[in-house]
Amino acid sequence: MSLLSNPLGKDPIDLTTQFYIRASSSLADESTLVLLDGDTLAVFDRSGDIQPLAAGPQGIFHQETRHVSRLEMRLSGEQPLLLSSALREDNVLFAVDLTNPDMRLASGLSLPRGTLHIFRTKLLKDGACYDKIAVHNYGDKAVDLEISFEFEADFADIFEVRGEKRARRGETFAQKIDRNAITLVYRGLDAVQRNTRIQCSLSACNTLEGGIVVPIHLQPQGETDFMLTIACQRGDPSVAIAGYDESLQRLTQQRTGGPLAEIDIQTSSEQFNQWVRRSQSDLAMLATPTESGLYPYAGVPWYSTVFGRDGIITALELLWILPSLARSVLMHLAATQAISLDTGRDAEPGKILHEMRKGEMSQLREVPFGRYYGSVDATPLFVVLAAAYFERTADIDFLRQIWPNILAALEWIDRYGDRDGDGFVEYTRQNKYGIAQQGWKDSSDSVFYTDGKLASGPIALCEVQSYVYAAKRGIAHVASALGDPHLADQLNSQAAELKWNFGTAFWSDQLSTFVIALDGDKRQCQIRSSNAGHCLFSDIATEAQHRSVSASLLSSAFFSGWGIRTLVTGEKRYNPMSYHNGSVWPHDNALIAYGALRSSDKKLALRVLSGLLDLSQEVNLHRLPELICGFSRRPGKGPTLYPVACSPQAWSAGAVFMILQACLGLEIRARESRIYLHYSALPKSLQHVQIRNLRVGNARVDLAFERYSETVGANILERTGDVEIVSLR
Repeated sequence: MSLLSNPLGKDPIDLTTQFYIRASSSLADESTLVLLDGDTLAVFDRSGDIQPLAAGPQGIFHQETRHVSRLEMRLSGEQPLLLSSALREDNVLFAVDLTNPDMRLASGLSLPRGTLHIFRTKLLKDGACYDKIAVHNYGDKAVDLEISFEFEADFADIFEVRGEKRARRGETFAQKIDRNAITLVYRGLDAVQRNTRIQCSLSACNTLEGGIVVPIHLQPQGETDFMLTIACQRGDPSVAIAGYDESLQRLTQQRTGGPLAEIDIQTSSEQFNQWVRRSQSDLAMLATPTESGLYPYAGVPWYSTVFGRDGIITALELLWILPSLARSVLMHLAATQAISLDTGRDAEPGKILHEMRKGEMSQLREVPFGRYYGSVDATPLFVVLAAAYFERTADIDFLRQIWPNILAALEWIDRYGDRDGDGFVEYTRQNKYGIAQQGWKDSSDSVFYTDGKLASGPIALCEVQSYVYAAKRGIAHVASALGDPHLADQLNSQAAELKWNFGTAFWSDQLSTFVIALDGDKRQCQIRSSNAGHCLFSDIATEAQHRSVSASLLSSAFFSGWGIRTLVTGEKRYNPMSYHNGSVWPHDNALIAYGALRSSDKKLALRVLSGLLDLSQEVNLHRLPELICGFSRRPGKGPTLYPVACSPQAWSAGAVFMILQACLGLEIRARESRIYLHYSALPKSLQHVQIRNLRVGNARVDLAFERYSETVGANILERTGDVEIVSLR
């Protein structure tokens, strides 16, 4: 995904041709909590407020516009004391316990701290944020006070919040003040009117510009409650807002009754169970309804939208337990596939979407990301997912439906992807506003030579060739099933040729691994990177190369203790605090571990699983962030967080499922009605694993895995329908 920010002179590198997220504030330092429902996103501090930080991400966003940039609650002018706050495990409610500080009220009464308990619960549903306030007086005297809310709406586009400066903005109108509500109004340069309506449920409240004051009278041991409803409206402001109870019920049913709720994995390790439950809840929150079905939005707060690469990889991570997600991802990306040339969007016929945006700046093309196609790997990964989905489900009717899109993607690979006809897929951006580096490591400094100089393009990344190889080999089976053996033979022949040429062009005997890339002159960029690990799952590597790459990734120069670094220590541009040149990414580790799926050597996958399991116990809510810094693990010290990492992030949440699958060697071939277990292994921390409700066609099976000193045994707890378990040891 693109890493976007403002090209200001105070930044340490030249940002004039690339978008970045400015890091003048740190998400790791702010301890923010997040709610998400579809295209509405809220980032609060631990007290449930929104602090007006100049470059911070806090706020309530709707369709990529910040509808609330400040929301501060006060008790008769005093800031309440935070007792605790927590996000419910299903991500539905954010609950905050507050109390009063030592106060002197307007009546002259001294109110000792801890007299009042304020319980604040927040809910996000259908473009509205519900802020329910309950106040209990534990004192022995009646209390009269005011609870006030001060708020602002800057209506900043998400790219402005990320650091972009605009030459012009739309018009902000005077606030509309009603008896118990205030409406803030902005008309953008795109001619769309955006409203924020803040309404109090108590008719006795007082409204004034920028605030609402609620008078409270509490008898000893008395309690009262009221609601603040914040509605984000676009266009027609007359759309009715549902009540709190109805919204809570609907959202709870949506989260607990969706397809992700069918995932049932239990282990002997409560730490692992916590990691799985958090990942499951985060994926349920990020999975957003579209016309094609659920699509996993990439990450919060910066990437809360459709990304092609992220959606595909998340679907691959979950494919063995939730194939329906892959189906809807494929359908959505097929529907948005490029059909013509558009250099402004880096679009070419057959190319798969990189990202989609709905905000004002995107619609005005102030940034090129309304529908943007600047990724080199989304298209072959689309074909990889289609082939893997067919193997997992045998759903030939759906593959027939999207077959024209698959053929268009294959055409793009051979025609536009392979720009010079050498058999490798390269990239170069078509306009100066697009993303310069178009692989998953899309920082401008991610591809370079041994002396640190940036590589010149067009650039052919090693992992992209692996994806193309997997795509052609996998989709050849679909071509055969659809009655086109000639195309199947052609694809297999192309894949075999690619494997031969790849091993010669990308392998470095000096490094004992695949180099990160070839430059525009076909010179090797002899850098040891995690990209080489993505060449393991596709089988483009020979057995000897597989062993060598795996051994390299297990070395202390690569493995930080928490996971595999994106770049080995000692390289010229290595920096453990960089976005792509030394950090640790969970999804990167998952794809690397996936290379051990059919292998008898599970050391790499087991090491990755153990490292990320430990990481899940050190991070907030057991939620793996987008990335962490790549510093070596130190005794008694937790991981070093990356300052602007998204959390939650879809492909980080999905990582646990792909790594567990790799360790168990669990492969489902629906056309054979078989589940293969290739050399199942578990780390010492997992003695027992149960997987229930695993479906293969119309069959269902519950499996139990038990770790012994030398092996892992698998037992069938229950089976209905025709499915065979084949265990290879």
